[in-house]
Amino acid sequence: MGDYSKALEFYEKALKIDEKALPSNHPSLATSYNNIGQVYKNMGDYSKALEFYEKALKIDEKALPSNHPDLATSYNNIGGVYDDMGDYSKALEFYEKALKIREKVLPSNHPSLATSYNNI
Repeated sequence: MGDYSKALEFYEKALKIDEKALPSNHPSLATSYNNIGQVYKNMGDYSKALEFYEKALKIDEKALPSNHPDLATSYNNIGGVYDDMGDYSKALEFYEKALKIREKVLPSNHPSLATSYNNI
């Protein structure tokens, strides 16, 4: 609906609960950071979006196997911000990391592969 302040309000409430209830490297925290990053990206606040996407990535890199699809999502999200900022070489770097994981773990007709190919 485009009500970013309301979205942030609820995502931040969820994050506070997650931070109290879960260990600092729990994948659910990464999901909360990704959600907040997405709102900032949609608002055009790319530095804040990167801040939250990078927090999510750090958790994913520690908590998940190196070929986990959620890790690909984090790489893709960061690539999207760089893409929107016009930093295409940086965007490509992250989009290609996402693609490598997706090619390894997903069937060849999976929609996430199409997303990666389109992004690149």
